[in-house]
Order: sequence, then C-alpha cells, then structure tokens
Amino acid sequence: MKEQSVIKVRVAGKGETKNGALAAALSQVQPSVMKSTGAVLLRIEPMQVDVVSAEEIRTVEKFLFFFLPREKRSYSVVLDITVSIIMIDPEKIPFSQR
Repeated sequence: MKEQSVIKVRVAGKGETKNGALAAALSQVQPSVMKSTGAVLLRIEPMQVDVVSAEEIRTVEKFLFFFLPREKRSYSVVLDITVSIIMIDPEKIPFSQR
C-alpha cells in the first residue's frame, strides 16, 4: 500500500532578497510533486539540490528622471531538486460498496 520513489522536480522563485527567492522556489516543491504523481503524499524528503540559474537584477530608479537615484535589487533562482517521496496510491485501496 505504501510506496517509495525518487523523482526530480524543477522549481523557480523570485524575491526581493536571496532568502525570499529561495523560499519562493522551495514552496513550489510540494505542488510540483503533487502534479506529477497524483497520489496522497505522506513524506517529501529532499535528497539533492542543484542550482540551475541564480540571477540578481539591479535597477536604478530616479525621481523625475534625474533626482534621488536609488538602486533596487531583485533575485530569481531556478533549482533542480531530487526528492524521495513516500506515498499511498488511492487506486490500490479496496473500497467496499454499500
């Protein structure tokens, strides 16, 4: 009834800080695994994290095109995460009918 498998998912995230971009990417792991398996997940355990790309984007904003310049930064990251999952396949559960 309980099955274990290893899958690889690619997730991406953007944020105003490095931690925010990583957190946004890691929060996409569970929905990505749910889409690919379609089973009920009991445990998701990351085994390996590979950085595909990580970018820092800098833009300079100016008031009235000349005054008070300030620099804004944003970060984006794309990760390949290998996860070990333990799941229950609902199709293999024998349900009784009434």
